[in-house]
Amino acid sequence: MIHILEHCVTDTLMVLPLLFLSYILVEYIEHRMSSRTREMIFRAGKAGPIIGALVGMIPQCGFSAAAAGLFAGGVISPGTLLAVFLSTSDEMLPILLSERTPVPVILKILLIKGTVAALAGIFTDLAAAAFGRNKRMEHGHSPLCEHGHCHCEDGGIFRPALYHTLQVTVFLFLINLVLGFGMERLEESQAMQFITGTVFLQEALCALVGLVPNCAASVLITQLYLGGVIHAGALFAGLLCGAGSGLLVLFRTNRNMKQNLLLLVLLYGIGLAAGFLIGQTGIM
Repeated sequence: MIHILEHCVTDTLMVLPLLFLSYILVEYIEHRMSSRTREMIFRAGKAGPIIGALVGMIPQCGFSAAAAGLFAGGVISPGTLLAVFLSTSDEMLPILLSERTPVPVILKILLIKGTVAALAGIFTDLAAAAFGRNKRMEHGHSPLCEHGHCHCEDGGIFRPALYHTLQVTVFLFLINLVLGFGMERLEESQAMQFITGTVFLQEALCALVGLVPNCAASVLITQLYLGGVIHAGALFAGLLCGAGSGLLVLFRTNRNMKQNLLLLVLLYGIGLAAGFLIGQTGIM
């Protein structure tokens, strides 16, 4: 028990400096790109899913929430919203950077997620148009980040970077602690072999975890992948379904509950199917 605790403390402290530097970079990019990317997606038109997938890959706080608000206001299409949701990775990038993951691997993950998001968004809009459900407003406004509670505009880049670093550090420590004890117990049983050896089960479970609207979900999924517990298919299933606070804002601001549930089902189904195919093709 003591050696697991010591190992968790050591690992967390080693990651802390790089994690903070990663968030400094993330906050700088967000402050430089936030208004520009929102303007791009607002004026994207039929190219909305492609633009949504691209800007969703940019590390930022609350863009999925902003997209959900724009959708609820009738400004963007369902395909554009879905593309943003699928492309968003929440805390994945800072964790990968802090763990010294090779840059080509990070770029490959982002490229695959962006491609899946864009294609899914395009086909969603085509299907919605075929059924006459792809209406949007020419003008209007909607709640953007007001429900995200990220407050990333306060205090420049250092204050939010420090806040996110401390928050994720706590998550990392707790997750590593649980994983440490959990892995020790699982290795003594046959449950570990069942989980890691069952095709499709990893993807299904990670996709469900990804739907949790909390950054702990992406932290957990990324850590499990880096630790060799889950394979690439499960990683993508979880990260594709991880839309951050976007789902919370969608269900809070959009009154069409059937529409919300359909988008939730599509998000889970696409993330699960894409994760399974990626895992089977071995492209990672």
